[in-house]
Amino acid sequence: MVAMKVAGLVFSPIIAVLTGLLLTGASRKMVARVEWRYGPPLLQPFIDMVKLFFQRAPSHGEVFDYGLVISLSGSIVLLLFLPIGHLCPLGGGGGLLVIIYLMLIPPLGIATSGGEGANPYISIGVSRKLMLGLGYEVTLILVLLSVMSEYNTISILKVVQAQSESGWSLFSWPLVIPGIAYLLIMPAILGVKPFDVASAPQEISSGSHAEYGGKYLAFVTVGGGLSEFIGVALFVNLFLGGPSLPGAFTLPAGALGVFLGVILFLVKVAFVFSLNVMVSALFPRLRVEGAVKYLWGWPALIGLIGTIVVWAL
Repeated sequence: MVAMKVAGLVFSPIIAVLTGLLLTGASRKMVARVEWRYGPPLLQPFIDMVKLFFQRAPSHGEVFDYGLVISLSGSIVLLLFLPIGHLCPLGGGGGLLVIIYLMLIPPLGIATSGGEGANPYISIGVSRKLMLGLGYEVTLILVLLSVMSEYNTISILKVVQAQSESGWSLFSWPLVIPGIAYLLIMPAILGVKPFDVASAPQEISSGSHAEYGGKYLAFVTVGGGLSEFIGVALFVNLFLGGPSLPGAFTLPAGALGVFLGVILFLVKVAFVFSLNVMVSALFPRLRVEGAVKYLWGWPALIGLIGTIVVWAL
């Protein structure tokens, strides 16, 4: 168990960063192919990272620097509570309740850092991001309440373990209803079209990221990849059984089982992320009021119905 925790502390952030950047490159490629373009190389985000880290960029002060550190630190700490396959070094420390709070830290850190840049586009981007978060967090909380009520636990590890015994939540009654609600708000959580109102390069010059360059832009890109990974990984753990296989299939024990569990988990993450990329490629950007109206509409209603059904049964 000690070795597993140490391995999780070391490898969980590395796996998440590499996967997040790889998914960013894959999304650009997929959108380009939908638009009949060739698109950039799959590894373009890694190439950009190397280039940006060797570029000099101005800082707007200590708050500008520390806000970015707070944002990245919040994402990394959140990853330690989130199972990645069988790796979850802090999984017994509060579970879903801690995850709800930690998900607020990265955007607040970016808002604090970007506010020091004194750029009007930053203010618009931050306000849009907070409004969008207010839109989807209602449904997200309802979904998490449904899962905690159904499995009678706040531990995400126990939720994953229960699915390995009884089947994936997304295909079981009554959690299929909250699962649909999560799928409906996932593009907003990831910040992709039609919910990319907080960045919108054609409108507000990337919003809160407008003043970042060089290594700052590299860290922001890493943070964006981590946020996308976290949003999808949370869904995979709650509704697709984490590293578990469907039916009676089980992974082997030992180090091989841990490795295969991580690979299977990442395959599920890539599949769910691909669905959101297709949504991003097919739908135009919404106005911020249209995005909030949608999020407080069908997703919130379905999430509320799912919560009531779970409590009733």
